[in-house]
Amino acid sequence: MSTSDSPLDRLAATIVARRDADPDGSWTAKLLAKGPEKCAEKFGEEAVEAVIEAVRGDRARLTEEAADVIYHLLVMCAARGVTLAEIEAELARREGRSGLDEKAARRRDG
Repeated sequence: MSTSDSPLDRLAATIVARRDADPDGSWTAKLLAKGPEKCAEKFGEEAVEAVIEAVRGDRARLTEEAADVIYHLLVMCAARGVTLAEIEAELARREGRSGLDEKAARRRDG
């Protein structure tokens, strides 16, 4: 990896590398071995915990929970073969577009 890799890039690469790791030695491998549904469930749990900390207003705990949410989001996506690069490409596609316009376009398309 180059020094320009972000922590998210490194995290995503680690998650992919752990797909074939021994589930007894890696939390990521254990989650992935349980399948996409379990990964999604764990992401949901972490998202709820982040919401709770946001409501409580504890910045330090929210920061910790937000990191957990991002990790579990990447695991959930990896379980379905969605890469960080694909997520970044979608964000880039939306760049410069109003969130209101984006939501309206999704309603028209779906």
